[in-house]
Amino acid sequence: MRTPSQAGVSGERRHLSGKAALTPPRSVDLGGTGLSPEISALLGQRWVSVLTIIAAVITGESLRCGHRRELHVRKIAATALALLVPLAAAPAASASVEPAPAADRSTVVVVGHRGAAGHRPEHTQGGYELAVAMGADWIEPDLVPTKDHVLVVRHENEISGTTDVSLRPEFAARRTTKVVDGRDVTGWFTEDFTLAELKTLRAVERLPAIRQRNTVYNGSYQVLTFQEVLDLAKRLSHRYGRQVGVFPETKHPTYFRSIGLPLEEPLIETVKRNGLDRPNSPVVVQSFEPSSLKRVAKELRVPLWQALGTTGRPYDLTAAGDPTTYADMMKPEGLAKIATYAQWIGPDKSSAIPVNPDGGSGTPTTLVSDAHKAGLRIGVYTFRSENQYLPLQLRRGQAPTDHGDALAEYRAHLDLGVDAFVTDYPDAAVLVRAERGAPRKQVQPQQFDNGLPEEGQE
Repeated sequence: MRTPSQAGVSGERRHLSGKAALTPPRSVDLGGTGLSPEISALLGQRWVSVLTIIAAVITGESLRCGHRRELHVRKIAATALALLVPLAAAPAASASVEPAPAADRSTVVVVGHRGAAGHRPEHTQGGYELAVAMGADWIEPDLVPTKDHVLVVRHENEISGTTDVSLRPEFAARRTTKVVDGRDVTGWFTEDFTLAELKTLRAVERLPAIRQRNTVYNGSYQVLTFQEVLDLAKRLSHRYGRQVGVFPETKHPTYFRSIGLPLEEPLIETVKRNGLDRPNSPVVVQSFEPSSLKRVAKELRVPLWQALGTTGRPYDLTAAGDPTTYADMMKPEGLAKIATYAQWIGPDKSSAIPVNPDGGSGTPTTLVSDAHKAGLRIGVYTFRSENQYLPLQLRRGQAPTDHGDALAEYRAHLDLGVDAFVTDYPDAAVLVRAERGAPRKQVQPQQFDNGLPEEGQE
């Protein structure tokens, strides 16, 4: 999730050439842990090695062992991981704010931001699988349309930073400049490609200078459709015996409606077609633009999440001449208005615990308690472990890309009473949640129906 720039309806269709096979993940390198440095330090190398093997087998990555032996390992992997994570949790640090009730702190929702973006390129099958293996409750797909009006999963409609399109000579002529949400953007855009064309591209790491190790996966994964993410969530739900939520965001909805490719109609059609239109749906729809959520609210009964930026105002309000800012929306009267159409708010973490001019943490605001008083739940974004994303006092090492004491940042927000973490590192968030109480109860697949069709029944 990122704050947007401040300045003929059809449903999602199947692939033009049938359902394309997704590129399988590469075999795991057992010489590396794949875990965050702060997690490794807490667990110790022996436990890290065990967790690495477990994560490999339960995410579907190959251990290059015999088929029968691998099946046996898979049977014990999920149980072993569930036992190891609580045992490895370190004691919680003392908090400087009034703690929320313990029961609330132990049930905070962990959202895999674009998958497990700290470990894999974002919005990829491998990233989503790893996020759920690490314990994420929800996975987040950002939605943009193709030329033939299919919803695909990319952080932005400009895709030069998240795919290899700039290396494809056959698409060189499609590089162009457009005005999106009031600003000039140059590159290649999903709305200029059919789904079949996008399926020929491969995902790459969006932040290679910060997460260089993720570049090893460049070229391994296709661009996913929204339907494919729903299908993946269904498979992962049955694999792990718990319901995996899907947290789609409508990206630049005012812009796309203006060019005849609205997001809400195919989103609504897809949710209904999959039997997910209900108040307790595992789908939670988010947007920075209130008008997008209000359109969805007229047609669907799923929970809605009003995302909030740190400065400026939603672009739909800008386009309509409405002077309401994000700051206004976070005041008690603004929260009361949001509560008329949404169940959640999603501000930047700095709106709950500000950052001082010197880079250190400031005094917590009343936003969390104000949201709860308005009857809203609150999830904050985006938790990242690298120094450059942490307050000054939590940074460790010398480089901006070194990992700091990210766990302390989760704890501070948890003690404020937040209801969800939106994170690039689900493993870190799950570990902090486990410190404060028992992990979420796991159920067998047959004990629930996540509303998604069985394979072959679509």
